[in-house]
Amino acid sequence: MSVPTAEPTARLRRVLTLWDLIFYGIVAVTPSAPATVYGLTEVKSGGYVVITILASMVAMVLTAISYGRMAALYPSAGSAYAYVSRGINPYLGFVAGWAMLLDYMLIPLFCTLYGTLTLQRALPILPFPLGSILFAGGITLLNLRGIRSTARANQVLLVLMGIVLLSFIVLAIKYIAARNGILGLFSTQPFYRPGTFHVRAIASATSFAALTYLGFDAVTTMAEDVKDPRKNVLRAAVIVCVFTGLFGGLLVYLGHLVWPNYSTFTNIDTAFIDVTGRVGGVALLKATALLLFVANVGAGLTSQVGAARLLFGMGRENVIPARYFARLHPVRNTPDINIILLGILAFAGAQFIGYELAAELLNFGAFLGFMGVNAAVIWKFWVHRGDARGRNFLFDVILPLLGFVFCSVIWLGLGNPAKIAGGLWLLVGFLVLASHTRWFKRPVVMSDPSLYE
Repeated sequence: MSVPTAEPTARLRRVLTLWDLIFYGIVAVTPSAPATVYGLTEVKSGGYVVITILASMVAMVLTAISYGRMAALYPSAGSAYAYVSRGINPYLGFVAGWAMLLDYMLIPLFCTLYGTLTLQRALPILPFPLGSILFAGGITLLNLRGIRSTARANQVLLVLMGIVLLSFIVLAIKYIAARNGILGLFSTQPFYRPGTFHVRAIASATSFAALTYLGFDAVTTMAEDVKDPRKNVLRAAVIVCVFTGLFGGLLVYLGHLVWPNYSTFTNIDTAFIDVTGRVGGVALLKATALLLFVANVGAGLTSQVGAARLLFGMGRENVIPARYFARLHPVRNTPDINIILLGILAFAGAQFIGYELAAELLNFGAFLGFMGVNAAVIWKFWVHRGDARGRNFLFDVILPLLGFVFCSVIWLGLGNPAKIAGGLWLLVGFLVLASHTRWFKRPVVMSDPSLYE
C-alpha cells in the first residue's frame, strides 16, 4: 500500500550522541529493573527467576535488531507507529502505535506507583498520595526543561544506581562465600531443581519478567534527536538489551542464592529490598529502597519523554489532534503539552491501579507493538526489498520471525484481566481511527521521513 505523505508541522533537533542514547536506554530500562519483578517472578516461576530474565533477553535482542533496522530506514519520532505504518500499512501502524501508547502511558504511571512504594520502605511515614504527586510532578518538571537536561539527569542517575548495585553484588558474594564456600557461588539451583521445574509456570512467569526490558525501545523514539540514527539506534537498542539481560541475570542469580526459599518473602512486591538487607543490613536495605526510587525516577523520566514523542509523532501525522499533540515549546523544543498530560495521568492512575495489573498491562501494549515491528521488517525488507543491498534470508526473515514468535508466546502468557483491559483500549483506538478516516474511506497521511534526517 502506498503511503500518502505530507509536510511536517514541526521537527526535533539532533543533539544526542551514541553514548547519550545508550545511557538513555539503560536508565529507561534501569539496571535495577529485575528487582522490580524479582519477588513476583520468583513465586510465579517456582524459584526460576534467572531463567525468565534470560529467556526474555532473547526475545528482546531479536526485537531490538528489528527496531534498529526500521529506525535506519525511518529515523524520525514515532517508533512502532512509524515503522509499522511505513513498513506494512498505515492502519496497522495506528494499531501498533495505539498499543505502544498504552505501554508508554503506563510506564510513568508504573514508575510513580512502584517508586512511591519503595520510597515508603525508606520513609514509612510518607503518605502514598503525597509521595506519588511529588514523584509525578518531579519527572514532569525535569522533562519540561528539555532533552539535554534529561540526558544529563540520566548520567547522574546511572552513577547512583551503579554504586548501590555494585555494593549489593560485592556483599552478596561475601555472604554466599562465607556460608557455602567459594564453590557455593557456582550453583545449578537457580536453573534446575528436580521436582520443581515446570515449563508452563516458567513460561507464564516469563511474560511477567519481560517487564524488565520495557523501555529499551525508548531509544527509537529518540531517532529524531540522535546523531547518525541509521547506525546508532540499532547499536544502542541491542547494547541496552544485552546489558540488561546479563547484569540483571547476575543480580537475580545472587538474590536467589542469598534467599533460596521464596515462600518466606515478607513483601513480594519489594522482596529484593529484603534480600539486600540480608547481606548488607539496614543500611543497604535503606539504600536499595532509595535506589529503586531513584531508578524509577530515571525510568519515569525517559518513558515520559518517550511517550511524549510517540504522541508527537502521531499528532504530527494528524492521526490525533495536531494542534495539541504536535506542539513543540518554542524555546526548549519539547512536546510540553504531552509531557504535562502524561504527568497528570501518572499521578491519577497510581491512585487506582494495582502493581501487578499495571505491570501486565504494560506488557500487553508493548508486545503487540513488538510483534508489529518484527512483522514490518519481514514485509519491508524481504517482500518489498526495502534495503538496497538486496535480500538476506537470515536478517530479513529468520531473526524477525523468531522475534515475532518469542514476543507472541510472552503476550499469550499474560493474565486475562490484562487482556480484557487491553482489548478495551484497542477498541477505543479502533473508534478513534475510524473517526479520523471516516470509517476507513480516507487514508492516513504520513509526513515524508526524509524531511527529518
